[in-house]
Amino acid sequence: MARILIVEDEARIASFVSKGLRAEGHQTVVAGDGHEGLDQALSGDFDLMVLDIGLPGIDGFEVLDQLRSQGSRMPVIVLTARDSVTDTVSALEGGADDYMPKPFRFAELMARVRLRLRQSNSGDGAGATDALEAGGVRLDLRTRRATVGDKEVDLSAREFALAEIFMLNPGQVLSREQLLDHVWGYDFDPGSNVVDVYVGYLRRKFGSASIVTVRGMGYRFSA
Repeated sequence: MARILIVEDEARIASFVSKGLRAEGHQTVVAGDGHEGLDQALSGDFDLMVLDIGLPGIDGFEVLDQLRSQGSRMPVIVLTARDSVTDTVSALEGGADDYMPKPFRFAELMARVRLRLRQSNSGDGAGATDALEAGGVRLDLRTRRATVGDKEVDLSAREFALAEIFMLNPGQVLSREQLLDHVWGYDFDPGSNVVDVYVGYLRRKFGSASIVTVRGMGYRFSA
């Protein structure tokens, strides 16, 4: 059981995350603005923080900066509606341990919470899980940078999340439904072609043979 601080000003989201974490056996405290969140975080009473960026008072970037400048190494998962590459990189280079764009699936958030708590408890820090490599593609999970061979390529937050699930499951066929659930976090119209569109984006950046269409089943990352 861990004590987890949730710094989130949207009451509905804070309640959703808090209830889910408590159901998993953790203790939670919610702070609704940046100043309160920073004070709580600096108390030393928490094992992990889930931090929104768009907060009243001071924003999440400032909370993170002050937290790290005062020596705290508490794991921080940034959870925010901002999904630009610039915001992603700013959060991670500012000391965040992970980054999840809204909307999200609680199961994925829980998996990341477990990972960060496990790394913190074992003293592994970032550890070997901070990079994925397959098929000539490398994803740095901390800085959210992608390289193909020796060339860096720009990925949006959604493109990065899609690439991540493919590279966590190299050679495995993933259905459109699985990809929607992991990357977009809520149910799209079954007729939506958003997965196909984003697969096309990745093919243009990783190479046309990087993702194989398995007719009637889904897609497979070719490692």
